[in-house]
Amino acid sequence: MKSLIPAILLGTSLFAPADNPKPYESIRQEMRQAIARGNTWLKAQQKPEGNWDDPELPAFTALALNSIVRDPNFERSSKFPVNVEKGYTWLLAQQKNDGGIYNRGLSVYNTATSVTSFMAANRKDFEPAVVKARKHLIDNQWDTGKTKDADSANQGGIGYGSNKEHSDLSNTYMAIEALALSKKVIEDGNHGDQPDLDWDAAVKFISRCQNLKTTNDRDWASDDPKNKGGFTYSPFESKSGTDSTAEGRTALRSYGSMSYAGLLSLIYAKVSADDPRVVAVKEWLGKNYTLDENPGMGAEGLYYYYQAMSKALTAANVNLLKLDNGKMVDWRKELAGSILSKQREDGSWLNASGRWMETNPVLVTSYTLLSLEQIYDSIPEK
Repeated sequence: MKSLIPAILLGTSLFAPADNPKPYESIRQEMRQAIARGNTWLKAQQKPEGNWDDPELPAFTALALNSIVRDPNFERSSKFPVNVEKGYTWLLAQQKNDGGIYNRGLSVYNTATSVTSFMAANRKDFEPAVVKARKHLIDNQWDTGKTKDADSANQGGIGYGSNKEHSDLSNTYMAIEALALSKKVIEDGNHGDQPDLDWDAAVKFISRCQNLKTTNDRDWASDDPKNKGGFTYSPFESKSGTDSTAEGRTALRSYGSMSYAGLLSLIYAKVSADDPRVVAVKEWLGKNYTLDENPGMGAEGLYYYYQAMSKALTAANVNLLKLDNGKMVDWRKELAGSILSKQREDGSWLNASGRWMETNPVLVTSYTLLSLEQIYDSIPEK
């Protein structure tokens, strides 16, 4: 199966030294087996109605289906296996008149995750649902085109969908990813004229979540070495807390998962690789590279962090990540190895830290399978 990331974004030249033409063959096989075991466990968790876990949160079902159809062992045909068809039928049935795919709220999170799952399925019959869902995501961009709150830091961002007074980078990044991956559905004009995100406003919002004084007009932005280039949860908050700067100001602390989300958002918004925002976040990620924790958050959100890392570094065309000491690290091999070592005997994964629902094995196993599948898809076979 081809990667969801456009081929132009994938690295090529650094993977096959002349003395070892297949340096990734062993770990590819290990990943393939682990993915198969994980998806076997995941399939067994499907409810009789077709969904996974909490029916009030369609994102769980979308993530599980995405993991299953991206499995390199998954055999594609004109019709999916019965259980997969049933899952997608259930997910489609959750779409509301406003185009959103949700039940208990959190419409952006659930809808964006569902769109990404539909695109992974690569089915023409899912396109009408994708088109409606795209409009829902775009409609939730904060205050675009209005003047009364033009200077608000929320401007251009996207929140959970139930609170128009809130925008955050996590929801914005997921919406941007879904819109970027599904853009091909509307490009042929078969669905008529379609709205688009205000990308300039989105980039401004993303920039207001980054510790980089030259591009962030918020007073808290800091260029101190600990935080420069990294990202926060929103222009108002860091889940990692605050730091006191040498100038006596209070800065929002940068942390790992949001920094990868910020990098991926900038890439999908077509911000160039030599832009100071992209350069700065790569430098922060190199300085803070670790697989033992979500930098700045410890074990909290660790598997979300792994998934964001695998997607962002692939999209950024980073084959070897430069660390603070100048060392170049093969992040794919290291991340895959770390993930493989954490798989449980039954094939699932679980985080001991419960923040952001990561004690839920369906959610964490789906995150982890998608991380492995992203790595697997982006490593050349030779």
